[in-house]
Amino acid sequence: MRLDDLVRYCDDLLDVRNVRDAPEAWNGLQVANAGDVSRVAAAVDLCAATIRMAGEQRADFLIVHHGLLWGGAHPLVGPHLTRVAGLLRNNIALYGSHIPLDCHPELGNAAIIAREIGVEVRGAFGTWREQPFGVWGGLQLTREALGDRLARVLGVVPKAMLFGPGTVQRIGVATGAGGSLIPQAAAAGLDTLITGEGSHHTYFDAEELGLNVYYGGHYATETFGVKALAQHLETRFGLPWVFLDHPTGL
Repeated sequence: MRLDDLVRYCDDLLDVRNVRDAPEAWNGLQVANAGDVSRVAAAVDLCAATIRMAGEQRADFLIVHHGLLWGGAHPLVGPHLTRVAGLLRNNIALYGSHIPLDCHPELGNAAIIAREIGVEVRGAFGTWREQPFGVWGGLQLTREALGDRLARVLGVVPKAMLFGPGTVQRIGVATGAGGSLIPQAAAAGLDTLITGEGSHHTYFDAEELGLNVYYGGHYATETFGVKALAQHLETRFGLPWVFLDHPTGL
């Protein structure tokens, strides 16, 4: 398949032109290859290890959530040069999708986690730079059972701060570094927030606002979107794909 056609399809599917992200983020094609795509790889992070694994898998289109271009211009030295050189040497096109792959209603990280744990999604939840990127919905379950269900879905035991009701009913899901959304969750009338991580002071936010908060890890909560996009491309275009698992434990 032609790279240009695949990139155009992904851009339209994820609505990258309209989704608001950090001004320093680049959503879409970040590095081109020779022009054709035959095998897709998906990873959470662009780093030397995932580039190496993509090369070993003979993938020529790598989808990542955290891409190469972030935080403005960087000189091509050190790790940045190593990553660019690895992509070029292995003829790997790099496609990054950050907030567009967080907030997508079908392929997004939050939407998939909510479905996997049985939440009946009722709407969007959580904004970052005025862009909604999470979901909320209903699920009646003890908070202990919810923790067990999350552990099965994420593959890790989440850190639980249990200051809300013993039976959860209104749950928000916003993946990645969503601890700052605890006040938004309380203001929205939610009793539980599922996210990836948060800073030290968010413990007291949860405690004082009376919420159950589960931190499942930044990495673990953001494996879902890249997998879903790669699977979608296989279904739509017959492109085989592989997930490159390189967990940070964070």
